[in-house]
Amino acid sequence: MFTAEDHLHMSRALQLAALGMRTTSPNPRVGCVIVNRGRIVGEGWHVAAGTPHAEPHALAQAGELARGATAYVTLEPCSHHGRTPPCADALVGAGLARVVVASTDPNPLVAGQGMARLRAAGILAESGLMEAEALALNRGFMSRMTRGRPWVTVKLGMSLDGKTALDDGRSQWITGPAARRDVMRLRAESCAILTGSGTVMADDPQLTVRGIDPLQPPADCMSPAAALMREQPLRRPLRAVVDSRLATSPVRAIYLNGGVRLYTCVSEGARHAPYIGHGNLVRVVPAPNGRVDLSAIVADLGLQGCNNLLVEAGMGLAGAVLRAGLLDELVCYVAPAIIGHQALGAFNLPPLASLEDKVRLAWHDVRPVGDDLRLTLRPVR
Repeated sequence: MFTAEDHLHMSRALQLAALGMRTTSPNPRVGCVIVNRGRIVGEGWHVAAGTPHAEPHALAQAGELARGATAYVTLEPCSHHGRTPPCADALVGAGLARVVVASTDPNPLVAGQGMARLRAAGILAESGLMEAEALALNRGFMSRMTRGRPWVTVKLGMSLDGKTALDDGRSQWITGPAARRDVMRLRAESCAILTGSGTVMADDPQLTVRGIDPLQPPADCMSPAAALMREQPLRRPLRAVVDSRLATSPVRAIYLNGGVRLYTCVSEGARHAPYIGHGNLVRVVPAPNGRVDLSAIVADLGLQGCNNLLVEAGMGLAGAVLRAGLLDELVCYVAPAIIGHQALGAFNLPPLASLEDKVRLAWHDVRPVGDDLRLTLRPVR
């Protein structure tokens, strides 16, 4: 049975883990708090892939006070050698008496082995404290480890009557400045951003993160992770475009600086060359029934280490994601404005034979963002 003190310290560890929201990919977001005789003696969080994990940061701050202490960790300590040594071994070597874990790690390289190693060393290792909160923090990582694909969020900006663009495809700007700033937050917290050829042609977007800085550590935190984080640049999400027929011009803004992953059904290398010349990567994907296989695209992004995929597109790609059963979350920014019935809707879907066939979603969050409303919904599985 976990105590109120246990909950307090795990809450702090989760707060620390969230500091890595924009920097840890493809690794999970992890926080660690070390407590000795009721006093926090060490704190840490994972800042970025290739740097020390949360536990070594907290152990470095705790020093000798880690011996006989309790560590609260939001994710099972790793048990394998990657770019950094196993955290389970570091906890054992520091002489911890107890380790409380929020969630076990489904990564096959860990998957219970970290907890087993702690217990084999005589450490009291417990799991499940605030597990739901920990899983939510790492939903993308959990999705990639268990389903082989990222968590897919579709973002839409729409009018009160459900319109996302004029009938010619133009959509800038239906929502206000506050909503657009919030979209930058979504982008910064995503590993990749996917859009379609229609959006590229209508809006000429760059899909970059602008006006957003990495989260800052608490001023009172003396963990080595704090200094590392202040030096860490903001990670740029991978940008991807679905263009089945290569209808978009290779001199559109999104392609000019390179780094775009372009998915198409066109296999002729000569047609790929103009995009590749700007430093982009062209991937040919299957097209069953004449449509791009979105499941193959999402799986490919998972192979690139993408945990969280943000889809920013028009009704065509948004509808295709929904039809393919890939939608995990829908984020709608709704402006208090009416555009009219001739404008474009949110999802291109076939007609329903009956209202019983409607797509069912469940409310997850509703809140104002400036003059607009942000609605977050998830499919009813």
